[in-house]
Amino acid sequence: MALLSVLTPVLAVVLCLVIGFMLVRSRETETTSTPSGKTEGAKKADFRPWVDQDLQDDTEITAEEEEDGDWADSHEEEDLLHVPYSPPRYPEETMLQRSKDLYTLMNQRRSVRFFSPEPVPREVIDNVIRTAPSGAHTEPWTFVVVSDPDTKHQIRQIVEEEEEVNYRQRMGDKWVNDLAKIKTNWIKDYLDVAPYLVLVFKQTYGILPNDKKRTHYYNEISVSISCGILLAALQNVGLVTVTSTPLNCGPQLRILLKRPANEKLLMLLPVGYPASDATVPDFKRKPLDDVMVHI
Repeated sequence: MALLSVLTPVLAVVLCLVIGFMLVRSRETETTSTPSGKTEGAKKADFRPWVDQDLQDDTEITAEEEEDGDWADSHEEEDLLHVPYSPPRYPEETMLQRSKDLYTLMNQRRSVRFFSPEPVPREVIDNVIRTAPSGAHTEPWTFVVVSDPDTKHQIRQIVEEEEEVNYRQRMGDKWVNDLAKIKTNWIKDYLDVAPYLVLVFKQTYGILPNDKKRTHYYNEISVSISCGILLAALQNVGLVTVTSTPLNCGPQLRILLKRPANEKLLMLLPVGYPASDATVPDFKRKPLDDVMVHI
């Protein structure tokens, strides 16, 4: 008993040291560096709700991805033929007039959320999608054009379910308040009404006829540029759209539309004629001097 009474204070000290060590280690674990070099604590602080979690993939191929699958080498592809290129050259007066005409046309473009169910010729949609350019002509995209009413309604259900969570939880009060002036919320009637929904998927890599994977460099930039050209092409034929980027809907929509794992949803565009009573916010462009620097 005497020995026990002597050891009791020592055991208590040892126990306190063990508990203290465990607490320190637990705090270190909370801020352990991730493979990207950022700490978990920093990741929480840097959380950006406007970034779709399904789009967290870059052009760069990790070592793990490179080992997973058979990637094509550039020398395996056929030699590329180079041909003469002579685009039309216009007189300066014509150039000036064409630039003014295009500006006038595009200055009339607005994001529209009120659509007419009036049908649009399918060939028009085909032609506007064909206009998109891409880096090295890789065309790292898939445009899924949906006109089937049942599929459109399923898309609407998926989008509205996620968007309600976005508005109520993910986006925060400031973002929701900023959107209030344009009178938008998680209810997306136009997904049923517009005759077409164009879902734009970026391909993080391509698949060649021999089943090898082809690297798509700058795929997101190429697809984003193509979407801008698509907006201009739609305006050119008198159709309207709204650039919809429904957060965190990509995986569900990819499954619904039977798209492969290398495709990620970047944008959803309802397309059609505007409703007869459509309204848009009365936004004004910035003066040119505010957006351009001439050196």
